[in-house]
Amino acid sequence: MPEIPERTVFLFDVDNTLLDHDRVTADLRKHLNTAVGIERAQRYWELFEAIRTELGYADYLGALQRYRIEYPHDPRLLAVSYFLIKYPFANRLFPGSLDAVQHVSQFGLPVILTDGDVVFQPQKVYRSGLFEIFQGNVLIYIHKEFEIENIEDRYPAKHYVVVDDKLRILNAIKQRWGHRVTTIFVRQGHYATDAAIAGLSAADITLNRIGELPTLTAEHLFPRHNHDDQSSSYDISS
Repeated sequence: MPEIPERTVFLFDVDNTLLDHDRVTADLRKHLNTAVGIERAQRYWELFEAIRTELGYADYLGALQRYRIEYPHDPRLLAVSYFLIKYPFANRLFPGSLDAVQHVSQFGLPVILTDGDVVFQPQKVYRSGLFEIFQGNVLIYIHKEFEIENIEDRYPAKHYVVVDDKLRILNAIKQRWGHRVTTIFVRQGHYATDAAIAGLSAADITLNRIGELPTLTAEHLFPRHNHDDQSSSYDISS
């Protein structure tokens, strides 16, 4: 049986890892078509994708601000804003996501590690109930893979376990932490079938859904292996 590191921190992504972000987007798309019409809704999504390309994360409110610049007198704008602010995020948590957090608590400290804007992302974390579940241990960055030093300062640990739906992020973190991290790729959401993942290294563990995480034991999370050998992986999705 492997030795559990003296201090381990589990870093969980939010969108499409713990929370069904694609479902949120689909609900907003439907609401926009009704509230502002298909043509202007299409313009909103064009602005949304432009900002996502610029920033690297989804910024719904930022896209709404740009939409407002183009249509400053559209009275339907507030209806869209209210929809986002009042959205029932707690209803969009993936089945088993809370069990996953509870399961890893026996091995270490669970912490949210997510990207996003400074207003809507915290709102999402709070209204979904995740802020309470993680006892306020929340990190929100613009590009979390570039914030390794700050993560270490905020939550020092001997070993980290990172749970994310983006293999690109997991690869970047693995390059920095090496054997100090166990990466878990959750194949949920649109990034799970992104063609770009074909050229990336496999994560240490691959899951089909977050609800499978409680099946992982200490042997999976803290394997004994040569620190110079990063080729081994465990794929529960196969």
